[in-house]
Amino acid sequence: MKIGIVGAGNIGSTLARKLVASGHTVKLANSKGPETIAELARDISATAVPAEDVVKDVEVLILSIPFAAYPTLADLVKEVPAGVLVIDTSNYYPFRDGSIPDVDAGMPESVWVSEQIKRPVIKAWNAALAATLADKGRPAGEAGRIALPVAGDNLNDKAIAMQLVEETGFDALDAGPLAASWRQQPGTPAYCTELTAAELTAALQAADQSRAADNRDRLIKQFSETGKMPNHNEAVALNRKVTALGVLS
Repeated sequence: MKIGIVGAGNIGSTLARKLVASGHTVKLANSKGPETIAELARDISATAVPAEDVVKDVEVLILSIPFAAYPTLADLVKEVPAGVLVIDTSNYYPFRDGSIPDVDAGMPESVWVSEQIKRPVIKAWNAALAATLADKGRPAGEAGRIALPVAGDNLNDKAIAMQLVEETGFDALDAGPLAASWRQQPGTPAYCTELTAAELTAALQAADQSRAADNRDRLIKQFSETGKMPNHNEAVALNRKVTALGVLS
């Protein structure tokens, strides 16, 4: 498939590398211009392009930018034909993104994203740490393969997104409509806990929307109080401890 990715940070660049390796043609853009990611693009056999070109002649558009920046994409995304699948990988963190009243009041993150860019989206790849996406993908059928939730309203688009998740090395689990995507947001048992498909199913069902924001902020506070960023395993363990009690055996 022809895939455009907006955002060349840890998530966007990892997805670009994996999707190229799966045989897709990938264009990569960021906010600073193609010359700033030219070497990265060469290393992963993607093509660095200006933002206005990343939306041209693609079948899938993946958005992987800081959450608060999504309103700036409205003009770019309106140039994308209606048949192009748009995937949102973002997460909301008030300490980084500032307060967004609608989301603070309970609007699911990707519903807010969809409203900002005036385009339906599928939510995928958001519920894993960058190192998980980069290093922990496994072949289909391998025991213990990590599963990732995929939420959205268009069943055809969601099926395509789930296939792409599978190609990046993870079991894709249908997490329901976009309105239910709060179940895979920060502070829930499904978020950054590296679960198998059976465990993830239970985690999504166990999610408590009234506790998610408090869990999210509690985790950030614990991370900051250590005086250093936790390593990957520490971050997964703490997410499990705070959010996944009663879900994991």
